[in-house]
Amino acid sequence: MDRKRKWAPGFGAVLLILLGHMTSALEVPLDLPQPPTITLQSPKDYIFDPRENIVIHCDAKGKPHPSFSWTRNGTHFDVEKDSKVLMKPGSGTLVIDISGEKAEAYEGVYQCTAHNEHGTALSNNIVIRQSRSPLWSKERNEAIMVQRGVSLVLQCRPPAGLPPPVIFWMDNIFQRLPLNERVSQALNGDLYFSNVLPEDTRSDYICYARFPHTQTIQQKQPISVTVLDMEAMNETVAALYNITDFYSDSPVGDRKPGFMAPLGATSTNMVLRGETLELECIAEGLPTPEISWSKESGELPSNRMSLKNFQKTLEIRDVTEADAGDYRCVAKNSLGSVHHIIKVTVKAAPFWISAPRNLILAPNETGILTCRVSGDPKPKISWLVNGVPIENAPQDPSRKVEDDTVILSNVQTGSSAVYQCNASNEFGYLMANAFVSVLAEPPRVLTPSDHVYQVITNHPALLDCASFGSPIPTITWFKDVKTSIQNGDPYVIHENGTLEIHVAQKLNSGKYTCIATNTLGIRENHVYLEVKEPTRILKQPEYKVVQRNMNAMFECKVKHDPSLIPTMTWLKDNGELPDDERFVVDTDSLTIKDVTEKDEGTYTCIMNTTLDQDSASAMLTVVEATPTPAIVYEEPDPPSDLELTDQRDRSVQLTWIPGDEHNSPTEKFLIQYEDLLHEPGVWHNLTEVEGTSTTAQLNLSPYVYYAFRVLALNHVGYSQPSQPSRQYRTNPAAPDENPSDVKGVGSEHNNLVISWMPLKGFQSNGPGLHYKIEWRQKDVDQDWSSESVANVTQFVVSGTPTFVPYEIKVQAVNDYGSGPEPEVVTGYSGEDQPLTAPENVQVMVHNSTIAEVHWEPVPTSSVRGKLLGYNVYFQRERSLTETEVDPEQKEQVLTFSGNRSEGRLPGLQPYSLYNLCVKVFNSKGEGPPSTSKNFETPEGVPGPPSFLNIVNPNMDSLTLEWGPPLKNNGRLTGYTLKYQPVNTTSELGPMKVMTFPANETSVILIELKSNTLYKFYLSANTIKGSGPNITDESFTVMDTIHIQPTVETGKVHPVGPVFGMVNVSILEDSAVISWEYSGPHKNVFVEYVVENSKDDWKKELVNGSHSYLLKGLKPGTSYRARVVARDQADSMVHSTKEVTIAVPAVASRQVDIATQGWFIGLMCAIALLILVLLIVCFIKRNKGGKYPVKEKEDAHQDPEIQPMKEDDGTFGEYSDTEDHKPLKGSRTPSNGTVRRDESDDSLVDYGEGGDGQFNEDGSFIGQYSGKKEKDTHEGNESSEAPSPVNAMNSFV
Repeated sequence: MDRKRKWAPGFGAVLLILLGHMTSALEVPLDLPQPPTITLQSPKDYIFDPRENIVIHCDAKGKPHPSFSWTRNGTHFDVEKDSKVLMKPGSGTLVIDISGEKAEAYEGVYQCTAHNEHGTALSNNIVIRQSRSPLWSKERNEAIMVQRGVSLVLQCRPPAGLPPPVIFWMDNIFQRLPLNERVSQALNGDLYFSNVLPEDTRSDYICYARFPHTQTIQQKQPISVTVLDMEAMNETVAALYNITDFYSDSPVGDRKPGFMAPLGATSTNMVLRGETLELECIAEGLPTPEISWSKESGELPSNRMSLKNFQKTLEIRDVTEADAGDYRCVAKNSLGSVHHIIKVTVKAAPFWISAPRNLILAPNETGILTCRVSGDPKPKISWLVNGVPIENAPQDPSRKVEDDTVILSNVQTGSSAVYQCNASNEFGYLMANAFVSVLAEPPRVLTPSDHVYQVITNHPALLDCASFGSPIPTITWFKDVKTSIQNGDPYVIHENGTLEIHVAQKLNSGKYTCIATNTLGIRENHVYLEVKEPTRILKQPEYKVVQRNMNAMFECKVKHDPSLIPTMTWLKDNGELPDDERFVVDTDSLTIKDVTEKDEGTYTCIMNTTLDQDSASAMLTVVEATPTPAIVYEEPDPPSDLELTDQRDRSVQLTWIPGDEHNSPTEKFLIQYEDLLHEPGVWHNLTEVEGTSTTAQLNLSPYVYYAFRVLALNHVGYSQPSQPSRQYRTNPAAPDENPSDVKGVGSEHNNLVISWMPLKGFQSNGPGLHYKIEWRQKDVDQDWSSESVANVTQFVVSGTPTFVPYEIKVQAVNDYGSGPEPEVVTGYSGEDQPLTAPENVQVMVHNSTIAEVHWEPVPTSSVRGKLLGYNVYFQRERSLTETEVDPEQKEQVLTFSGNRSEGRLPGLQPYSLYNLCVKVFNSKGEGPPSTSKNFETPEGVPGPPSFLNIVNPNMDSLTLEWGPPLKNNGRLTGYTLKYQPVNTTSELGPMKVMTFPANETSVILIELKSNTLYKFYLSANTIKGSGPNITDESFTVMDTIHIQPTVETGKVHPVGPVFGMVNVSILEDSAVISWEYSGPHKNVFVEYVVENSKDDWKKELVNGSHSYLLKGLKPGTSYRARVVARDQADSMVHSTKEVTIAVPAVASRQVDIATQGWFIGLMCAIALLILVLLIVCFIKRNKGGKYPVKEKEDAHQDPEIQPMKEDDGTFGEYSDTEDHKPLKGSRTPSNGTVRRDESDDSLVDYGEGGDGQFNEDGSFIGQYSGKKEKDTHEGNESSEAPSPVNAMNSFV
């Protein structure tokens, strides 16, 4: 078996695909008349390569096939008058040949129009722009001399290209400059040094710009940097460097961090919803600072966030409105920290909430087109008809436009059209086409006929019935032609006609028919469902502990549906098995020979079919014969000798001595503090440091009495805490922060409760902490009102209007000053109960159990709060067969959240009278009820009969009695009885059907077969059809022996012998035992045991069979066997007489191989072959080999280096007559790999003489030949520089 074979996707993937079909849009078959639909168009922003033709895509479908035209910059573009422009036949796609032309002439805004006699569709506005890769402006870079330890910025300032170039820094041999926490490249391409070191001295800092569309690379002139150690220089030596720029910040010792970018305490950043937010903080300082990020009053989205550029860049993908806010970046080293706030605002180009969809309407029908979008700022929505603004289109009395909705009433044939919805704001636009096609078409079924669906037992089954018609067809399903399928367990019929069986069983297999019906006709289609047995691993692999050089075997025995083809796959640690002959895969096992320590791991067997799979895993542990004693690992001992030094107002340095690590290295130290003034006895985590450190610079808060302790952590766990340090007190100061979680919510209709999360004790920074509360009504010209409070967490403003917005500020103040300016928070005053009731309540009854209620939403002003939704109260008053109200019926309520205007009422009882009303509600309660509305549900199918009893069994007759359904669900028309015999192998005989009027509840069935099991199915009927069956089964009495009356309904004990003759056939290591059996028992076993053994009898269940193969019998052994029948409900046990099975012994089959003729012949042939080889070697040695010098030279000649071409990602030939020729041919090879031997080549090796040179503008000079030559004097010591092509492509 192939152990590397791949397997098909599981059932879950198939189910997801099928579920997608249930929500697919309605499509008009292409053989029917329909307006145009755009099927393919170029992106809105199209940047083209000037070396290639411009191709602007525009394809559409429709009947008749649409014609195409174009506009450019808002005016008609006559394609036929321009010989350089070609429109593809049958398509609107333009191909513009710009060879020999100025490509700029074809830049502009293009729009495609697709038109036929039923309407006009528009493409998006497609902006066509030429890609540009301008040259670097000529400049002369002065050499830079800088003092050790200072910060430095090397500016790149690349030329603006279209699209923008990719920036990277390399040296003059095309090696990328190493980047780290100290040296990093900013988003704008500049190179930042947090502090310079002597090893930064070099003369070839070169910035490269790669332009993606043209595959060209431009370079900046090299920058020379010299780093001086001023302690080793005197002023005289320094004066000699008068021709250079000199950077010096004195003194240049260790210093706390400062930000190099961005500058200032705060900055702003605006990003669009759905785009990627990139925030950057680069700091200088010595030692090199570390950067950390956080979000004020919020958490960073860990699932969409990543930190790049050594923590200096925070990237958040797929930005949402919740990502707006203040982001704090902190730069920290051992001397202190500094932070910068970046205020991020999120705007949004228009995005779809609900795009308009195509409408297929029958004459006189009504339809609605909705165009719901959102954005920030709010998008402006405009409608067009066939490409013309709707206000300029011909008047249509059936059309009504209400902002984002177009209502079409009582449409007529010939009024088909294409509507365009355009939504735009300052950040972009959306446009969608939706056609309205007025058709009168009989139904057709689009699902292929006689399609076979296969599913696994207990999984969902989805049977398609895709249809089309106008009016939209109604779909009904039937099983095996006769049985009508209704919505309800286990079936669900979806709106698109798909039939879903929640949990498929074997009995669900069969033929299904779907019927599509509308007012113009009817059409049916047949499909088939096959329910398969699941794949299961019966014997799983087990955990193995095996000594080295022994064999290990994992078993994996599987059961699967016989009609499915299985595939067995073995994995090691979720990967492929090693390519090693020691791994032997058999049908149901994996054997590993001569195991080693490398074979340890988790082995998984996977059995998969086209429909499902099962898997099981086990671990393999390889041990030595005499294992070595295990090393004992323990948590470390606590640190000791805590000491406080470098004491300042806001910081202190803590040092300690680590304890014993106990065979596990210390990973980190945790420093905790206790606030003896505000929270004595409570320890808080302050910071963590690496396990190699024994000192920490601690940032402190004012007005706190600190004590510190340290814990060590290794792989085992934390140590015990150290002894606390001595107390360290900090001086008071004004608050550094304000209360958080400021809210404004009214508790009554005329007040506003302002609440906040108070500062903790150590956050107060000083005594006398209180809060300054300010508020004013939003969007009203009035001054702020204010109050000061202390020791509370809320403040109540009385006398406010109901549910109006307020601006709120809460500021912390103590005896030493005020906190920072607080943020403004918007809150709302209290709510009150709604004033008005919903009006115009209408009820649409869909079927006997579902109704839909519609109402007009109440005015927003009458809600007097945030509208939470609508409650629909409904009550069943009585059945339509009754005249008086049922007092036991309880009122039900369904809640529809949000600003809804309709809702569905499920679970109604058929054939009933209901009463309902609707109430709007907010957080304060409900408004008044709407006017009550009565409605009736139609008849449905009845429930099952209340009981079915089978009494008085005789030889040829049975009596059936039943009760009417508990729920008639309509007027009962009668009952249907079906019954059939069941033979001894559980096979069903022919079905007989009887019907009875509604007033009959019993029947005597005659002319039945004696001693036969019958199965009965009884259902009640209304005019809507049959309800569910109630089933039972029973035996008739045997005709040979008198039987006692049955004790249990439907159960008859067998009388007389149930077993007949027993036969045994003996094979080499097995035996076949067969018997005659006529009893009704459910459980039949073959039992056997070794003769004269005291072991228990082994049992094999053999239900439904009259023979069984006993496997695995030992040769030369005798067994006793018998067949036993028993039933849990029957105390009697029936058994055959015991039979003896004597398995014969197997004779030895060993043969002496030395006496076999084939073996003797093989040995002779091998001896002759060895003799011939010896003779040939002797002749060759005497002759001697002489080889021409030319062959030796060819053998050592350098391999030919082929010229590099653009199509394979290598260099082409460059002319040295163009000074500013850009570096081309820098594409990555098509296979995405760079060979190591190629990456060791230098540009110098490809020149015709001397080193590779650059122009002042940074482009390469010289032609590149297809062969490199070595200096013959270099010999084996010559080295090669890396290839610039591969080097550059590996960095971009």
